[in-house]
This record gives sequence, structure tokens and C-alpha cells, in this order.
Amino acid sequence: MSDRAWTGDDRRHNDECHERWVRLRNRRTDQSGYRDEWFDEQCGGCQFWVALRGGLGRDWGVCTHPGSPFDGRVRFEHDGCDLFVVRKDGSFG
Repeated sequence: MSDRAWTGDDRRHNDECHERWVRLRNRRTDQSGYRDEWFDEQCGGCQFWVALRGGLGRDWGVCTHPGSPFDGRVRFEHDGCDLFVVRKDGSFG
């Protein structure tokens, strides 16, 4: 056992997580009924989205909106919900 904390930067592990988690998306851009405005209301641009560290943080973060059904859950940066709040600085991801 190592004395160092595991950073999560294992490519195979991260790829497996990505594949498993992406199935839990709330909104898919290829689904019928995907509204045009949702392209601008993706989790990665929400002020309540906090990116994970390491390799997974490039695409994944945690929702911290207390009213969202996704509060405390890992979310894909291109997913979204009805409680989106744009970041004041306009950044994404």
C-alpha cells in the first residue's frame, strides 16, 4: 500500500468511469425533443458545477445546486437540467 493518495489519473479506470457515467445523462443532444437553448445551458457552464480533479475533471464535475435533483452527483459537462444558472464570468468547464 502506498503512502500517497491515489490521484485517479489511471487512463483505463477513467475511460471505464466515463463510459459507465455517460449512460446517466439527463439530456442527450441526439434525442428527439432536445431544445436549441439547451446547447447554451450545459452543466459545464453552470455556476453550481464544480469540476473533478485529475483526468476525469476534463469532462466531469459535481452539481452543487441545492434545488437540483442532481445535487451531489457527478454530471457530464454537456448534460443539463432545468435549474441551470449561467456563470457570471461566462466560463465553461
